[in-house]
Amino acid sequence: MGKYKIYHIPGVKIGCTTNIQKRVVETQGYKDGEYEILFQTDDIALASTAEKTLQKDLGYKVDRQLYKNLFKKSNKMSKCSSSEATTTFKIPKKDINAEFLQNLEIKNGFGTYALDNEAKIEWIISNVHASQFGPGTCYIYNKAMEEAEEFQEPIRRALELNVFDDIRDWATTRGLYDKGNGQTQYIKLLEEAGELAQALLKKDKAEVKDAIGDMVVVLTNLAHLEGFTIEECIESAYGEISKRTGKMINGTFVKDN
Repeated sequence: MGKYKIYHIPGVKIGCTTNIQKRVVETQGYKDGEYEILFQTDDIALASTAEKTLQKDLGYKVDRQLYKNLFKKSNKMSKCSSSEATTTFKIPKKDINAEFLQNLEIKNGFGTYALDNEAKIEWIISNVHASQFGPGTCYIYNKAMEEAEEFQEPIRRALELNVFDDIRDWATTRGLYDKGNGQTQYIKLLEEAGELAQALLKKDKAEVKDAIGDMVVVLTNLAHLEGFTIEECIESAYGEISKRTGKMINGTFVKDN
């Protein structure tokens, strides 16, 4: 099994995707048996080369751009602007495609979103609306994007990592949960916060990183001792902040009343 899959729809096309269900079944409408997986790998460069080679060898239209290049950085911010409710693209709806959207950064009241993968780009293409003010612009709704599963990826990826299980296993084998308590972990958290403050004042990036990591470990153990998981705490907090709107004042985000 590999992350990048080269799929073949006989008589139609050969393409590359990380999500067959979304790309081939839901977006293009093909069912099991109507497509096949020719090749899969975890190497995006290898997948990109294989896709183009197979397109050429089997007589299909060859993509002008390698798959891996769809996600390279580009500066197109001048063609994208956001209001409270919508993000507007200053090009016609028919021209919204992966090449234009690749690594575009959208900033709105809900946060900053980098269109750095196929799922996010496909969501934009599927949910963009032609503007009533003229054919030269189109838009998406910010709240719909913020709530879309495709844009929950960062927090979901963090919660899916088994590092929290590793931390709990580490603490269990050392008897921390049997002999420790929430109060002692809170004191430990204050100590680590003090180390973080010193590292920030010294502008020591390595120590800042180390101190933040130590605080995450302590918070993971503190949550466990209080009857929660750190994952539950993060989900709860994110559920609150994700709905907040506000503005930056003197370097601090101040939420609306």
